Amino acid sequence: MKLPTPLTQLLVLPTSPLPRPRLGVRPSSRRARGAVVRGAALRALPRRLELWPLRLAAVESGPPSVPSSASPPLPGSESQGATSGFDTGFGGGGGGDGGGDADLGWVRVFPHVLTASMANFLFGYHIGVMNGPIEDIARELGFQGNPFLQGLVVSIFIVGAFFGSLSSSALVDSLGCKRTLQIDSIPLILGALISAQAHSLDEMLLGRFLVGIGIGVNTVLVPLYIAEVAPTKYRGFLGTLCQIGTCLGIIAALSLGIPSESDPHWWRTMLYAASIPGFLIVVGMQFAAESPRWLVKVGRLDDASKVVESLWGASEVEKSIEEMKSVVNDDSQANWSELLLEPQNRVALIGGSLFFLQQFAGINGVLYFSSLTFRDVGITSGILASLYVGITNFGGALVASNLMDKQGRKNLLIGSYLGMAFSMFLIVYSISAPLDEDIGHSLSIIGTLLYIFTFALGAGPVTGIIIPELSSARTRTKVMGFSFTVHWICNFLVGLYFLELVKMFGVGAVYAGFGGVSLLSALFAYNFIVETKGRSLEEIEMSLSPAATGERK
Repeated sequence: MKLPTPLTQLLVLPTSPLPRPRLGVRPSSRRARGAVVRGAALRALPRRLELWPLRLAAVESGPPSVPSSASPPLPGSESQGATSGFDTGFGGGGGGDGGGDADLGWVRVFPHVLTASMANFLFGYHIGVMNGPIEDIARELGFQGNPFLQGLVVSIFIVGAFFGSLSSSALVDSLGCKRTLQIDSIPLILGALISAQAHSLDEMLLGRFLVGIGIGVNTVLVPLYIAEVAPTKYRGFLGTLCQIGTCLGIIAALSLGIPSESDPHWWRTMLYAASIPGFLIVVGMQFAAESPRWLVKVGRLDDASKVVESLWGASEVEKSIEEMKSVVNDDSQANWSELLLEPQNRVALIGGSLFFLQQFAGINGVLYFSSLTFRDVGITSGILASLYVGITNFGGALVASNLMDKQGRKNLLIGSYLGMAFSMFLIVYSISAPLDEDIGHSLSIIGTLLYIFTFALGAGPVTGIIIPELSSARTRTKVMGFSFTVHWICNFLVGLYFLELVKMFGVGAVYAGFGGVSLLSALFAYNFIVETKGRSLEEIEMSLSPAATGERK
């Protein structure tokens, strides 16, 4: 069985980013007010969640319940502030915890989140854009027949993303989410245009590297921004737009790439098209709201109040601003060394572990090998095979968006990894068992699509959603930057060594290893992940604070 060319090995489905500097209000000026908010929030939280910093390994049998007092319903409609061009004035009061009788509390914030998630659409597009035309690019630019250089054109994207993830924290802390998204569109636009006009390998590598830098910043920033602007009740649902945007980007690139099978120069059109979403982000974010939490941290309380009123409803302003101020202790910016201290070190460990497990559970390997699996049943077009995979992933992301705030992050993560493990073992069985060839191929297809679908239910979107939720306001950008740096390193390693492992041990053994990692991931989620649905970011942060735990004792 001939192995596929190393073009789609980096077909990564992230998971799916946020900003946070410090408030310019002295601790003493907010201590009295923060104590009241902190005490009320802590009394509303289950004791097990409060003890999490002391015993991260404590097993939770299910998502902790949230007393109704912690999530009061909001009125059906509220007055709005005029803080952004996206403020449409329709929908129920979208406060931190509820959304009115019509349950439309997400409507006000949706245009802002949708605009930011266009960055994930670009991520998916650049993942899929090299899937079909890489051979044509190699032929035209003079490196045809050199698999190393072809792989380098693809993998340089990840190198750029690595550096982008590392630099994202400083940008967001200084400039906020809104401006960072706009500025970060510059390397995305320039990289796409340089790649489209490339007449040498060096120009193509430069363009792909610039695109990678932009993607590295955005994969950190977008989930972070969504977590900070979304009403608590809809934070999970809105957070899945990261995964949905990535899926749509992949599907768009694969669909637009179909003419490349007959037109050897079509790849230039595809890369020119990649610059368009960047321009849309620059313009769209001009009308989007800034994160109210970032505004509080830099001391712009009036602006933060206007954003909260506009996005969540007037009834949420006083309560939300007081909560935000209660978790901001000084006006200095966090440094990387703070990730070595409790409780940040535990959150950083969880964030890095989630991405490590996600990548070594085999998502890139399965995507890489899927074209060969489909070829076995007569689907010879690599683009068409990848399109089937992309549509399946998109379907799973849609289901996840409906379940995220109902079933909770932890349950979806556990169920997702169990489904991925079952899918891997089903494929191993289809390969190893003495089955009829047609039955074996059919089981391989079922296992592959089931794996992609269950990945999109939890392992894909939840990983990006829950990390900013568990992080403190002070270190959120640092934790996200560190976690996504781990993501890109693991991504690169899987893409680099996957084929070698297949040659050494066979597809069945490698897939069995992926299934084993998936089982370990489910066990990790069961023991170490704390449920965050239904709680504001401030409630979560106070419950995980060692000082808060000491107060309760």
